[in-house]
Amino acid sequence: MAHHKSALKRIRQTDTRTERNRARRSRIRTFVKKVELAVGEGDQAKANEALRVAQSELTRGVTKGIYKKNTASRKISRLNAQVKALSA
Repeated sequence: MAHHKSALKRIRQTDTRTERNRARRSRIRTFVKKVELAVGEGDQAKANEALRVAQSELTRGVTKGIYKKNTASRKISRLNAQVKALSA
C-alpha cells in the first residue's frame, strides 16, 4: 500500500481511469454487437444505421485512447464488409 500523498492520488486517478475505460470499451462492444446482430438478421437498413453509430463510437474510442488507430480501422473495415455483403 502506498504511503505518500502523491502515490495515493495516483492510485485514485488510475481507478477512475480504469472505470471510465472499461465503460467505454463495453459501450463500443455493444454497438459492434448491434451491427453483427443486424447482419445476422439480414436487415440492410438496420445494419447500415448500426454501422454508422458503431463507426462513430470506434473512432471516438481511438481519440480517448481505448483502441489504437489501426485496430479501430480494421474493425470498421470488417464490419463494413459484412454490411456490404448483405446487398450482394
